Amino acid sequence: MLCGRGFLAFFRFAVRKGEKMIAKNSTGFTKQEMQDIAISFIKEREAEKPLKKVLLVGPDFTRFNSNAGILCNYVYNYLAAKGCDVKVLEALGTHVPMTEEQCKEMYGDIPMSAFITHDWRNDVVKIGEVSGEYISSITEGLWSNKIDVEVNRLIMDPSYDLILSVGQVVPHEVIGMANHAKNLFVGVGGYSMINQSHMIGAVYGMERMMGKDFTPVRKIFDYALEHYLSERPIYFMLTVCTAPGGQTQTHGIFTGNTRKVLEDAIALSQEKNIDFVETGIKKCIVYLDPKEFKTTWLGNKSVYRTRMAIADGGDLIVLAPGVERFGEDMGIDTLIRKYGYKGRIETLKQYKANDDLQKNAGCAAHLIHGSSDGRFNITYCVKNISKEEIEGVGFQAADYDEMVAKYNPDKLQYGYNTVDGEEVYFIPNPALGLWINREKFNS
Repeated sequence: MLCGRGFLAFFRFAVRKGEKMIAKNSTGFTKQEMQDIAISFIKEREAEKPLKKVLLVGPDFTRFNSNAGILCNYVYNYLAAKGCDVKVLEALGTHVPMTEEQCKEMYGDIPMSAFITHDWRNDVVKIGEVSGEYISSITEGLWSNKIDVEVNRLIMDPSYDLILSVGQVVPHEVIGMANHAKNLFVGVGGYSMINQSHMIGAVYGMERMMGKDFTPVRKIFDYALEHYLSERPIYFMLTVCTAPGGQTQTHGIFTGNTRKVLEDAIALSQEKNIDFVETGIKKCIVYLDPKEFKTTWLGNKSVYRTRMAIADGGDLIVLAPGVERFGEDMGIDTLIRKYGYKGRIETLKQYKANDDLQKNAGCAAHLIHGSSDGRFNITYCVKNISKEEIEGVGFQAADYDEMVAKYNPDKLQYGYNTVDGEEVYFIPNPALGLWINREKFNS
């Protein structure tokens, strides 16, 4: 798809005017190029109708490397300078709201008064439902409960001339490939969709979905978008990024209001964000940036994104200096401590028997995702949680300072390294990729 000859622009008008895929290989876009793309998109919308009030739906700090914050900043400042009323709705899902420091680091000089914190329990309105019959038909009968479709009430506010959802397409454990409608129905969605979509992904099997389009969960979001939000002025601005050497590079920016925007982004992300290893990794070292990863709820991306690459009986060592609790939400933290990461079968058993898990199906799904099902060892190396607490939820524990002295993330190179005569595979940020054992994948 990319020929490596610089700036390529593809214009598609098959469905709706204005859809664009702009991709750049190798080093990615400069900030000036990103600004030009973002403002060009807004000018196209202005040519269609005046923009007096705009809602940006942007990711939280856990998606810092998406470069969505930079794009939102360009859009905000361009429109605000023209007198447009612009707000940024934080697509938090169930995550902890961003601090002022995080907002400034990610979104630049957008004033705090422009940010609106999404509350998934109280800020939503029901706009429809996905029937149990449809869900059963796309999950091979594994799930048949109906799902209420809820979104933040601002999404339905008729006073907005444009709703722009900005975020990164990247392999994802629940849906296959992140973003697009997920940013609306999970990022600023409600209880029913968040919990049940996560549980459907866990029951259907993450290894059947990660890195793929048209998964059962994606079909649910597609259905909800088509049936309940098609009349709203919603557009998407999707990025595809990598972070070689810790520096984020944006290789693609995709804009429009159709599914084709997502499909083009997925095609590039599959090229850029999926790494095949030739045989199973025996020892994998993953580093979690303390600014981004404060909980195992987020830190378990180290498990999700590597599980298809680690050999049976192998070791995953998670260097997590910033992890200080288990759940983003303290109620979820309590459930993780109670039930632990004990594997799919045990978690489903507990789910069927316990009302607290049934009321928090997303947590049950997370417990399944965060376990290796006994296939490989998971060792968390933290500074702010006791060894007993780590072991209490089903992980192994090791002293952070001792492990980082041996496996120093500042000295390891991405990929294979030799440490004391032993071959290890190092991943500096698990959030931006998916690793797969080609040998097992092909078989």
